[in-house]
Amino acid sequence: MKKPLPKLGLIFFLFFYSFTTFAAEKGVISGKVVEEVGGLPVPSAVISVYLDNSEQPVITSATDEDGRFSIKNLKPGNYSIRVSFVGYAPLKVNGITLTEKDYDKNLGALKLSSEQNSLQEVTITVQKPPIEFGADGVTYNVGSTLLAEGSTATDVLKNVPMIQVDIDGNATIAGKRNTRIFIDGKPSDYMTSNIADLLNVLPSDAIDKIEVLTNPPSKYSGDGEGIINIVMKKGFKVGFNGNVGIAGGLQGNGNTNANASYRGKSYALNGSAAYRYNVSKGDSHNFRENFFPDTTFYYDQYGGYKNHNNGGNFRLGLDWTISPKQSLRLSTNYNLNHTNSNSSTDLHYLNENYIESRLRNQLNTGNGNSNNFVFNTDYDLQTDTSGGKISLGLNFNTNKNIDFRSYSTTYAQPSTLNPSLQQNNNHTGNRGLNVTLDYEKSIFKKRDRIEAGLAFSYRKNDNNLLIENFNFASQQFLRNNKLSNQFLYNENIGAAYASYNYRNVGWGVKTGVRAELTDVAFDLSTGENYNVKPYLSVFPNLSLNRFYRKRYNIGATYSIRINRPRENTLNPQVNNVDTLNISYGNPNLSPAYTHQFDINFGAFGQKWSFNPRLSYSTSQGVIERYRTVTLIPGSNTARSENTYDNVGTNRALSLILIGNYRPTNKISANGNFSVIQSNYKSQLNSSLNRDGISFRAAVGLSMQLPFKTAFESNLNYANNANAQGRNKGSMTSNFSARKVFFANRLNLRVTINDILGNRTNTFFNEGQNFRVENYSTNNTQNFTFSLNYRFTKIKVNKIPPPPPAKPQ
Repeated sequence: MKKPLPKLGLIFFLFFYSFTTFAAEKGVISGKVVEEVGGLPVPSAVISVYLDNSEQPVITSATDEDGRFSIKNLKPGNYSIRVSFVGYAPLKVNGITLTEKDYDKNLGALKLSSEQNSLQEVTITVQKPPIEFGADGVTYNVGSTLLAEGSTATDVLKNVPMIQVDIDGNATIAGKRNTRIFIDGKPSDYMTSNIADLLNVLPSDAIDKIEVLTNPPSKYSGDGEGIINIVMKKGFKVGFNGNVGIAGGLQGNGNTNANASYRGKSYALNGSAAYRYNVSKGDSHNFRENFFPDTTFYYDQYGGYKNHNNGGNFRLGLDWTISPKQSLRLSTNYNLNHTNSNSSTDLHYLNENYIESRLRNQLNTGNGNSNNFVFNTDYDLQTDTSGGKISLGLNFNTNKNIDFRSYSTTYAQPSTLNPSLQQNNNHTGNRGLNVTLDYEKSIFKKRDRIEAGLAFSYRKNDNNLLIENFNFASQQFLRNNKLSNQFLYNENIGAAYASYNYRNVGWGVKTGVRAELTDVAFDLSTGENYNVKPYLSVFPNLSLNRFYRKRYNIGATYSIRINRPRENTLNPQVNNVDTLNISYGNPNLSPAYTHQFDINFGAFGQKWSFNPRLSYSTSQGVIERYRTVTLIPGSNTARSENTYDNVGTNRALSLILIGNYRPTNKISANGNFSVIQSNYKSQLNSSLNRDGISFRAAVGLSMQLPFKTAFESNLNYANNANAQGRNKGSMTSNFSARKVFFANRLNLRVTINDILGNRTNTFFNEGQNFRVENYSTNNTQNFTFSLNYRFTKIKVNKIPPPPPAKPQ
């Protein structure tokens, strides 16, 4: 027979259980219900609280004589409430999120309409803050910023904290050398030959939020030092709703997009379509010093370009609740792009006395077409009532890219040099398949969570390059067998992971491990074969969080990540568009591993928040573009060769400061600042042994003004160091104003980009026998006007008539 628990122990146990239970269920939702006309309180209105995706309320209450209500003892989660009273249109409030650090939500005054023609449910959504912080990264809520309206994913990414977008539209996380782009948790950067093409046409109105994951969980692939995850809107409002928009700019750019969704009782359909047209142009000046033991000379090059780009994006999704325990989601995405480009360069050859000895003129034209198709399916099965769930996911993607370019070269001085004409015809195709199987379950009274899963990915790349040179004697193009080639790349990665999430009063711990087995093979049509021996990589992951008094939190993370060389860096095909500046890949690259340590602190007040982060990383075998310059025998010309190499080690220390201040509920200011100290060490070349400091800063302001108008602005600056030099960027700016009409259905937005002048970029690069300075400017200064119309058709919920009075 067991001995009874000592009284002291029993008292302690009951106290501890009561304390933890109270701490886990201390959420409060409060507010006041008033009449829309006159503002008088509505007593005895029924308040029903729902958990997201639940049809039954978790609790029902009523307002007091002053119209006030306060629903207490709610667990952390996502809620909505429904307010109803006889004679008034029901009101539903969505988007109420309770967390351990933000568990008290005051919804303010909720206005009920008594107009008879409005006896249908009115839905509003609690506005999320533009930026949310976590130990593993930052979340940017796209719908909470008007700069995102009527634009594209590329435009939105430029204003997300910790993200930098270069002039070509490539997005990276500040301080991270290798960033991957995901869409809805699925990798998308390898689904297309150029991820920037997809982001440039993906409509911002279809995006819900952007997650910047500096320490991705074990569920994600170990590739990349950070992940940018773009989460698309699912459109789960009851009934039929959506929006259409059109925008145009003075630079000749324009886009149009439409989104629509319909939700029935057990299913939801959503889709979007977008078209974008853009004109980009710019000028450049490149000056290169070539110094050798017996000679010194210079290349002074001037150039200009003009590109016309247009493309479309089409998305379609179905969410089906098969049963209370089963759900299925299907989605497709089709993207297409077309580009016409024209450019010219004038290259001046200068001797050591800066006297011109030769002048080369080159005209380049290009025509490119690309398209990609993605199909996703996810099946979820609830295995028990304690939160157990099995998820099966499948992703298939394919894309094609055809790029035709022509290069005509003549010499103005001396005129005796022969001209040349070359055509490059490049066909690229990609196919990929990703399969995932995940299991998750809540344990210990749903306080903690375990996850485990398996994954397999297959990728195939086919790059066929045909180069032809014009024979002026026979007046025909002849195949260049030396440079023409076909590159075939195959990759298989199998993975398994397990993770555990622990939560207690004020504490949060995430730990996990992921193992990946990589098998890669590639070859050339010229006969070279490369078979990389399969290798196993293990990626541990740890995240700690501690919350204090709802106002402070401190966290620390550690992870190991990998940067695998892929086809764009491995392909040894030579690009000789400019015979004095050739480039090619390196098939002998090895994967690079990075150890990442982050410490973050958060302080939150009623009107402000401050989130500093300190990050340290050390990388072995860093893969980076590397330039050498060699003297061509028998001539006073030097050729630059660009390739990739495991240049050495890099240690980086980053300080990132993110803050927000809200003096009123209609004014919000935010800012972020990053400083990154990099230290390169290389056995490859002593010129790569260098230290460098990179800077990035951004400030933003948004205001809600009278007469349903709003204003928002952002200023950004970046200055980055790399292994062989520095990329000095100029300041970029965005100013936007909006006016809404017709009960918030129609809005007009005006945006001014780079009001201070077109975007410029200065790049410095140096080696043992050369120095390069490149200056370029692009037509980013623009005025854009956009119109957007939102429509909603919600099923009318008629108030049932009162029961007939009983006969006396």
